[in-house]
Amino acid sequence: MRTATRIHDLVADQYRAQRDRLRLAAAAGAVVSVAAVCLLGLSGWFITGAALAGGAGAAAAQAFNYMMPSAIIRLLAILRTGARYVERIAGHDAALKALARLRPQLFDAVASGPVERALGLSSGELSARLVQDVDAVQTVFVRRSAPWSLGAGLASALLLAAIAAPWAVVALLAGVGVACVGSLWIARRLSAPAGRRAQVAAGELKDRLAALEAAAPELKAYGLDGWAAREVAAAAAGSDRAQIALTRAGGWISAWQATATAMTLTGVAIAVRDAAQPMVALALLAAVMGVEAAAGLAGAFHQNGRAEEALERLDRTLSEPTHTHGGRPVGTDVTIPGTGQTLAPPARLGLYGPSGAGKTSLIERLCGLREARPRELLLGGVDVADLAPDVRRRLFAYAAQDLRLLDDTVRGNLLLAGPADEAALWAALEDAGLADRVRADPAGLAARVGPNGERLSGGERRRLGLARALLRDAPWLLLDEPTEGLDAETEARVLEALDRRLTARGQGLIMVSHRVAPMALCDTRTEVLGLEPDGGVRLGAVDRSAAA
Repeated sequence: MRTATRIHDLVADQYRAQRDRLRLAAAAGAVVSVAAVCLLGLSGWFITGAALAGGAGAAAAQAFNYMMPSAIIRLLAILRTGARYVERIAGHDAALKALARLRPQLFDAVASGPVERALGLSSGELSARLVQDVDAVQTVFVRRSAPWSLGAGLASALLLAAIAAPWAVVALLAGVGVACVGSLWIARRLSAPAGRRAQVAAGELKDRLAALEAAAPELKAYGLDGWAAREVAAAAAGSDRAQIALTRAGGWISAWQATATAMTLTGVAIAVRDAAQPMVALALLAAVMGVEAAAGLAGAFHQNGRAEEALERLDRTLSEPTHTHGGRPVGTDVTIPGTGQTLAPPARLGLYGPSGAGKTSLIERLCGLREARPRELLLGGVDVADLAPDVRRRLFAYAAQDLRLLDDTVRGNLLLAGPADEAALWAALEDAGLADRVRADPAGLAARVGPNGERLSGGERRRLGLARALLRDAPWLLLDEPTEGLDAETEARVLEALDRRLTARGQGLIMVSHRVAPMALCDTRTEVLGLEPDGGVRLGAVDRSAAA
């Protein structure tokens, strides 16, 4: 019995949301199967009967009713074509709408879930899960009509076979049963493991490509282009082998279907050997389509391993929230028990210390970008380890040292902080010392920054990240090395504007810096001495002399 998981709950929600479209697809699939079985069976009976009537002489040919069977055959052909169109449209429309809603839900679940889980996924791996794994789930929706198609097609085939001979029903049932059981066995033995390997290998290929693409400048600088190409080729070869194995498994299922069809035809032919020739043709062709109706179910068996692996991979990115305080709001005061100090906006705290001491780790734990340690930090008197990450993040505007920018416009990157009008965007750029650079571009705020801001210099990227943080309406501003890479004159302008903005808004500041000028803004300073063996951050004494 399958254990309910978060991803299965999300998929079940989409089943319910797309229930009407899925029902329409199932009904259309049933009509397709009935029409196909009746069309081929009736066509066989009609052609054989017409041939016999023509061979019996003019009187028999004149007496044979051509019009009614012809009209029914045309009706069935139209029904099959129209129902097939409806089935495809309704089924895929339901699947695509479900996936379009599922992706944002998955991304939100990853972003709001345990931080270490989200940070443990590389950009390539997360992309693979949200794109190709979700795409693989599409078959879960599309194949929902397969049992209905099989049931309707088999029932029609059995009815036509029964007209010819009762024992033909037994032969047809046995043949379809053999086809389904054999296809299921092959799918479990060959398709399922191959599909799982193919899904994993495709994710590994995408992850490897993303990692090497991110390191492209360094690879070129060190002449490692050839090595990178070999790495990609090796990953692609693994993906190709898995895909070939999956295709080969599909071939075995098709071969078994053909074998089952031949066995069924033999059994039906024996059962109807004493029937009239038109009835023999009716039963045999109905049997062919009866077995063919099982092909959709066999295809679902074939794709099942890939879909299940995709669901499991997606579920591993999710987990249930474990925060005891939940999403209730908390106060804005920050307490660092290691120093015995409690700060509230508009206080300004500077953190300094040697590289690798844990300064960035400390502020990222505070704002919910790393898993917090118990009793290391308090927000509003509540241990941050008991607070959901989104509760913590609402209290902070953060400009990271290792900045990430979207391949979008200046405006698009700024608006990640929240809604803002043109005047607010330009004011933030002015305070970050980047307004002149943006105005100099003919596109202005619509200028594109390139993948991760590659069209900007390092200092310009940092100032764009600072401008984005300045736009966010939050009690605290967290800055990690905000002036690193800036010349002294630009640094002075940026810090002067920052001081004015903080004073005007009454916003608190927690800043990490190795430089003297930024630390002069802070009325309280604390040295970060290093990391404890258990991962905790060791802090020095509080220095309140910085205000001078």
